[in-house]
Amino acid sequence: MDKPTLRLLIRAKLADGRLPQDHIPRMWGGPGSGETCDGCGEIVTKTQMLMEGLSKDGGPDAIGVQLHVTCFHLWDVERQVIGHDPSGPA
Repeated sequence: MDKPTLRLLIRAKLADGRLPQDHIPRMWGGPGSGETCDGCGEIVTKTQMLMEGLSKDGGPDAIGVQLHVTCFHLWDVERQVIGHDPSGPA
């Protein structure tokens, strides 16, 4: 998926709540193992890095996310650009 299309998809998911709008206090990463990326909807393969975390410090209303590195970066930029959380990077 090209970056402009991916950016629009991530903006739409931020707008409708499929992706969290707040920063994620703790992220971790490692090689993928067939997870579905919450950003682009494609599979994260073993040769790709997966970023994952829980919003809101893992509380009862936390949103879990699994993203390709590129999708993570675009999500982090877009959530700040549209004014959802100017507090800093994830």
